[in-house]
Amino acid sequence: MDIKPKVINTESFQNETGTLIAFNEFSLLPIKRLYSIENTNPEVVRAWQGHKIENKWFYVIEGAFVIAWVGIDDFENPSTDLSSEFKIIEASENVVLHIPRGFANGLKAIKPNSRVLVFSDLSLIEAENDNFKYISRNWLDWDKL
Repeated sequence: MDIKPKVINTESFQNETGTLIAFNEFSLLPIKRLYSIENTNPEVVRAWQGHKIENKWFYVIEGAFVIAWVGIDDFENPSTDLSSEFKIIEASENVVLHIPRGFANGLKAIKPNSRVLVFSDLSLIEAENDNFKYISRNWLDWDKL
């Protein structure tokens, strides 16, 4: 993979009026849509969704999630021994995780009623033919997280 997933940090400013969180390093220029996922049950795993051309950005707005990714070698028939990575993100961290095209992603709430915003650089129509589903137990043992 030429581009790797990365964490985009925010800046936080506080004064007597409250807190401002600035997303200055997160450009919204490529974004075409966004949606929210709420996992009320931490036992639910939403994995794996692969994308050849779609980029995704994740921002945890409530609770905490394990967000995982794996580089896909063949979208039609991926290897079973691919190496995945993950990051646990708490809402209080105020970071955006970018998972670029060429990867499959998955997530699991680790606190009840967790919510995450997902940003995409493809419209829903554009994304229809770029959504590859794989079995959640591939590449990561979610129960150990």
